[in-house]
Amino acid sequence: MEVIHGIAGWRDGQPTCVAIGTFDGVHRGHQALLRGAVAAARAQQAVAVALTFDPHPLAVLAPDRLPPLLGTLDDRLALFASLGIDRTLVARFDHALSQTTAEDFAREVLAGKLQARAVFVGYNFRFGRGGQGTPADLERWGSQWGFWTHTVPPVRVGAQLVSSSWVRSLLEMGQVEIAATALGRLYSVAGRVVRGEGRGAGLGFPTANLELAPGLALPAAGVYAVWVRTPGGLEPGVANLGRRPTFGGGALRLEVHLLDGARDLYGQVLRVGFARRLREERRFSGPEELARQIARDVAAAREALGTPPEGDPLLGAVPPQGATPAPGPEEPPR
Repeated sequence: MEVIHGIAGWRDGQPTCVAIGTFDGVHRGHQALLRGAVAAARAQQAVAVALTFDPHPLAVLAPDRLPPLLGTLDDRLALFASLGIDRTLVARFDHALSQTTAEDFAREVLAGKLQARAVFVGYNFRFGRGGQGTPADLERWGSQWGFWTHTVPPVRVGAQLVSSSWVRSLLEMGQVEIAATALGRLYSVAGRVVRGEGRGAGLGFPTANLELAPGLALPAAGVYAVWVRTPGGLEPGVANLGRRPTFGGGALRLEVHLLDGARDLYGQVLRVGFARRLREERRFSGPEELARQIARDVAAAREALGTPPEGDPLLGAVPPQGATPAPGPEEPPR
């Protein structure tokens, strides 16, 4: 997949089918847009494009309301590529872009720069200055300027609408299994292994301590059964996300013990996918009691994990389990 940073950097004159959104988390609802654009592009011999924004618009418009994000830009790009997108245009969201009217954006960017033939947006999509542009506006302008608009209805898990905010709330409650159903994969974070204090090794359970990027959503503190992507492949593990109250507390840390044996991973980047919350974090009377509990956690993690998830990247794929997908795009007018 080709990545173009900045609208001014787009030079190709080929017709495109475009999915537009911030795509925080690239959950099942977002995937419906992206797959729709890919299917339409294949049918029309066009280029499948994801048009996304970085930084998150709220980082510019209302920084105090910016939520923890469900992944990095690199995570987003990897997921776009896995869904079949040919090219991603990463539009820098700044004050100038925020002041572009919806009509100008549709005419100059979609119809002009991208030569869009089909545009895919979510049912609640808003764009342009003040968020005044709607899917209905795109439908009207598209009929004038040569593109067809498909408004993708919501995707549900049971009665619940899948959204980035719902996924965040699930993570805050430690409900990582339901979050995985909404995402279509395990929720995961990546970090570089840094030196810790060696307490895990002293207890007989050496851990890799991960340095995480700031601003990311994390599950509730606790102990989790996890799948870990290491340089050697996907491995089972048990992770503690917390402040180590048994040893006096401290900064929030993610520490991972690999079930199939420890080795020197310092400086390596690991990706940790949260499969199941085993228990809350709690204070123990001392190292001996903690070691006994960790042994029980290791056994519980082995039982919980079963076979590794297939189709990694980032780490999937999780069966829908009640998710109702949006219908596919109807045939665009010729």
